[in-house]
Amino acid sequence: MYIATSMSLRNKLIDNWVKTQQTQQETKAKSINYLSLEFLMGRALTNSLYNLEVGQTYSESLRDLGFKLEEIQAEEQDAALGNGGLGRLAACYIDSLACMNMPAWGYGLKYNYGMFKQSIQDGYQTEAPDYWLKHGNPFPLVERLDREYVVRFGGWTECTEVNGHMNFKWVGGDLVKAVAYDCLCPGHHTTNVANIRLWSARPYTEFELNSHNTGDFYNAIKEKAESENITFVLYPNDKTDEGKKLRLKQEFFFVSASLQDILRRADEMNIDYHDLGKHFAIQLNDTHPTLGIPELMRLLLDDKKFEWDEAWTVVSNVFGYTNHTILPEALEKWPIHICQQLLPRHSDIIFEINRRWMVEVSQKGATPDQLRALSIIDENGPRFFRMANLAIVGSHAVNGVAALHSQIIVDSTFKDFAQLYPEKFHNVTNGVTPRRWIAQCNPQLSHFITKHLKKAGYINSEYDWLSNMEVLKNLVNLEKDPSALQELLNIKLINKQRLSRYIERHVPNCGGKVPETMIFDTQVKRIHEYKRQQLNILQAIVMYLELKKLTPTQRKEKYGSGVCKIFAGKAASAYEAAKKIIKLITAVGDIVNNDPETKDFLRVVFIPNYNVSSAEIIFPATDVSEQISTAGMEASGTGNMKACMNGGIIVGTLDGANVEIQEQVGEENIFIFGALTEQINMVREKFSQGSQLQVPKQMKQALDAISSGMFGNVDYFQSLVQDLMSGKDYFCCVVDFEEYMETYMEAIIPTYMEKGTWATMMLHNVARMGFFSSDRSIATYCEKIWNIKPIQVGLNMDE
Repeated sequence: MYIATSMSLRNKLIDNWVKTQQTQQETKAKSINYLSLEFLMGRALTNSLYNLEVGQTYSESLRDLGFKLEEIQAEEQDAALGNGGLGRLAACYIDSLACMNMPAWGYGLKYNYGMFKQSIQDGYQTEAPDYWLKHGNPFPLVERLDREYVVRFGGWTECTEVNGHMNFKWVGGDLVKAVAYDCLCPGHHTTNVANIRLWSARPYTEFELNSHNTGDFYNAIKEKAESENITFVLYPNDKTDEGKKLRLKQEFFFVSASLQDILRRADEMNIDYHDLGKHFAIQLNDTHPTLGIPELMRLLLDDKKFEWDEAWTVVSNVFGYTNHTILPEALEKWPIHICQQLLPRHSDIIFEINRRWMVEVSQKGATPDQLRALSIIDENGPRFFRMANLAIVGSHAVNGVAALHSQIIVDSTFKDFAQLYPEKFHNVTNGVTPRRWIAQCNPQLSHFITKHLKKAGYINSEYDWLSNMEVLKNLVNLEKDPSALQELLNIKLINKQRLSRYIERHVPNCGGKVPETMIFDTQVKRIHEYKRQQLNILQAIVMYLELKKLTPTQRKEKYGSGVCKIFAGKAASAYEAAKKIIKLITAVGDIVNNDPETKDFLRVVFIPNYNVSSAEIIFPATDVSEQISTAGMEASGTGNMKACMNGGIIVGTLDGANVEIQEQVGEENIFIFGALTEQINMVREKFSQGSQLQVPKQMKQALDAISSGMFGNVDYFQSLVQDLMSGKDYFCCVVDFEEYMETYMEAIIPTYMEKGTWATMMLHNVARMGFFSSDRSIATYCEKIWNIKPIQVGLNMDE
């Protein structure tokens, strides 16, 4: 029945999709082409039913047939097309583009397997293949055998002179086919459908019959296996040279097929390539698609016979670059020898781009030190191509994703670029789609918002506030209405009951049903030392040690109804420190969740295999959202936005988008602690000079408890403990621990006991998060960077 339901819905979706494509072609409207290695879409059936506004119709029809829509929706598996915030942001942006009637295309890869399916065995993260395609191509993917391109690797460059003009041609090497699959993304309350075109790798020659006939069975299928390996798995491990080659192949395959497709679309609209920038904007979602810059240069120079300056004008006008991180290890660099082996023509083009770039910035007065920082070539030891530098050089606009992050980019990460070309740098603070992250995942809250805004005359329907989140500010008028505040608390309680049932099903060591009266404290995100899950679990250990010393009456007085610390997220398979943090969390949970003296006041749970579907259960139930990254290290964060929109309250540092969230919701409706970015930098400077800080007493007690074997695995946790006990850990847990504890024990828990005060804080978070709608982010991109205008596809639904 799931397949039947999906197919019937897909037919309606395809009708709107065809109209959208026809309108774009006929109007030659400028489109945004969003290049992203990740699109973390979540379940598509629920989203499509909602956005097409047919959910009630389908629910009633299925009920007549003896089925429940909710059970059919649960059969859909999350598409394994992304891993974390980068991919979920891309999905939110595609949703907003579709809803805002913008001509929009996403481009990505159709992975056979996701990053991995996480399970917890004996407390350790274990990784298994995440084969999300086991039942075939799911809704709403449409195979496009009419969209197929050839991608080359290796070979060499031939150069010939014709009439005094040097012609270059990339020849030889290995060929791979890129076959398109279209993921249809409907807008809400419109017939506009955005398209994400995903590429699957296929062999150029399907099968070597001669080899098979001679008994060489491996070589008969070798090309097929090596070709399909390119889109086999999301983010192959690149610790080895072979892994790096596969990752580089993956990134180039993705951009080459996408750019060939964009040029084909230009041909179908009879657009002169010189005018490409008038009709196409291409956004690089982080550095992964940066090879698109030399690839478009190659296509224009070699295939379309452009002169260099002509081609560069086109390229630098169409590309924009979004930076998502300041972490050095995440700013991609490719070994030049590997690039020359796999992409010889592109390596030549990058060298020429850099030569001309060095001449340009030298003429602008760049110093030798600046030239080294500005160069695309990293010559400090083995030579690398710096992808972030290439992205900046080849793009007309560069943006960060939160005000603080964008300022750090300008002041530090790319300061030499910003000094010479300040007009190129922008900020576009991230946002999330309220359609999925309020209306779909928290229908009770959505009904609350619609009822009260409609009653006060601010809106006529749910669509009115979803498309203009600023109107939610009027909800603050309810802060003096006890019945409205109680209604908000009741909605939270219902969502906590749902999460409690989910935990009981998926976390064997949870200690039984988690009381929904506890503070549901969630930290759900990729496991990384800079996100500081280790700080959170150390706090839990301190709480446990204290609870053991208190009498039952004292426990009740100090901890009220208790705290449940809820963790979720994956550690990269090669990131041992992150895996140790997961093991520590589960080990602490094994003890505290089964201690009859304390389990009513403290629980620690780790939810395995975190994905969009589980996030849709976690965020509506969140009381306290842990956003505690080391200041200056989180680019933005979007989990903070999802939690606050659903009435969660942040405890966090002034990092990423927390700074702007505080500005929007007010200092009295957020719990902020910790050193600021400048202070962190000063402390690290002292660390580098040999200084160290004294480990706070309670933090040392927690570390001593780990070392004593209270949670087992003493040897396994030793390196984790030593780093934190040193008094100079890079992520500065030692700096922030005391204030973190003080904020929790003296502000969060006492405030939570005052239900009226807590409900008012919840209300202000719900009401004042309109700025963080992805619709606002997209409107900023369209106006400041892409110059994209909406188009009318067919008739609006109520016309």
